[in-house]
Amino acid sequence: MTTSRNPRRRLRGVTAVLLGIAAIISFRTIGAQDQTAVHDMSARGETGHDLHAQMQHVHSSPAEESTASHGHGLHKEHQEHAEASMHPMPAMPGSTSSAEQRLTLPEAQRSLDRTPLYVCPMHPEVIASEPGNCPICGMAMVMDDGGSTAGAGHAPAVSLDSGLVQSFGVRIATVEQRAVEDWISAPGRTRFDETRLYHLHPRAAGWIEGLTVRAEGDPVSAGQALAALYAPEILSAQVSFLIALGEASSPRQVTNARNLLRLLAVPDDVIFAIEESGETRNTVPVVAPSNGIITRLEARDGMYVEPDTAMFTIADLSKLWLLVHVRESESALVAIGQEVEVEFDALPGRRYRGAVDYLYPDLDAATRSRPLRVVLDNSDRELQPEMWARAKIRIGDGTSTLAIPRGALLEDGRTSQVLLALGDGRFQPRAIIPGRRFGDWVEVRSGLRAGERVVSSAQFLIDSESDLQAELQRLSASGQVPGVHHHGH
Repeated sequence: MTTSRNPRRRLRGVTAVLLGIAAIISFRTIGAQDQTAVHDMSARGETGHDLHAQMQHVHSSPAEESTASHGHGLHKEHQEHAEASMHPMPAMPGSTSSAEQRLTLPEAQRSLDRTPLYVCPMHPEVIASEPGNCPICGMAMVMDDGGSTAGAGHAPAVSLDSGLVQSFGVRIATVEQRAVEDWISAPGRTRFDETRLYHLHPRAAGWIEGLTVRAEGDPVSAGQALAALYAPEILSAQVSFLIALGEASSPRQVTNARNLLRLLAVPDDVIFAIEESGETRNTVPVVAPSNGIITRLEARDGMYVEPDTAMFTIADLSKLWLLVHVRESESALVAIGQEVEVEFDALPGRRYRGAVDYLYPDLDAATRSRPLRVVLDNSDRELQPEMWARAKIRIGDGTSTLAIPRGALLEDGRTSQVLLALGDGRFQPRAIIPGRRFGDWVEVRSGLRAGERVVSSAQFLIDSESDLQAELQRLSASGQVPGVHHHGH
């Protein structure tokens, strides 16, 4: 199942509930941390004024320290106070140590000197040195503060407790190596084998006499006489042949006269009869070159025909073409020589086998499909042209590739992502480059490693909350949502 970004609009109610829950938990956590900090100050005998002075001292530069100190004693006292502030204080139970809450002077200086970077919350591979919008999705890029999940080069993660994971029906799948092998189903229809179509034209102008076939669809066999043709040019060639035989001409002259009759489509048995009898024939037969049926009949008794007249068209039905239309998205999986199984509604229980014989180079603009050709044996004559069929094409060569379930892939027309299961109810979007689709699996060309775990169901709920967190980070970074705190996942 492929989930797009559009359903996100229909899930605003769900995401609003999740946002409310996250906000309540966040405010309770922040309130608890503030209360713990007050108890720590009371236990150490510190006041709000003392804490403010310490913070001013930690974030002051060496130049400010030098300016504020006008004597050796005062400078020494200030230095001792700074060294004391950098030593960790004993931590109260359940509270955060002062070493974790404060920055040393070198750390503060490095933090001020670091060049800020900006990343896209949804596409962490997009990094810039100046603020702006992501060129892929248009989302405002947020500053890399070195602590948030998005700033560290990853999309925002979302945490769910076990109850929510169970209620969402979240299923986890492992990225694994799988053999690329599957069947593609596609419709098709039979057609004449164009390599077995025969068009009969007279080699010399003349008149049709003695037509033996009367209608299109009539069956014919190889060598059968279809009509008799009277052509003055053919009659003249017969006379030349008899003269060459009677005057004891050189073998070369006789051969040339005989070949001229053959070029005029006079059958060999007729040429032999002329040679044996020593007499010409007013008409010569027009014979069928192959078994088949008459698909086009232009000749009529008494009709004058010329070399450009298509008197007969014959189709050999011993083999037929099956034109199969494969969806554009699956056309890259098909190759010449792949096995094909074909079934027809008109012939229940019968299954025909063939192979991909040719891939047409263009797409059908109306159906957005790519046609391919399969040659089917029809020696029993049970198949007819223009029959509809269901074809299955065996794809893949059995080679192994990295793959994920189809349900794990999230696509919005511009990007492809999965939701990585980090453990302990934490999930994080990750952009990937998908490849071939085969069965219920999708090839992964880049973005994942074997053994990683991804969500294969309920992605839209988790992805919706992750997008909501990304938007809150963006608004908070721009100052539009005061009071929102980012915590690294």
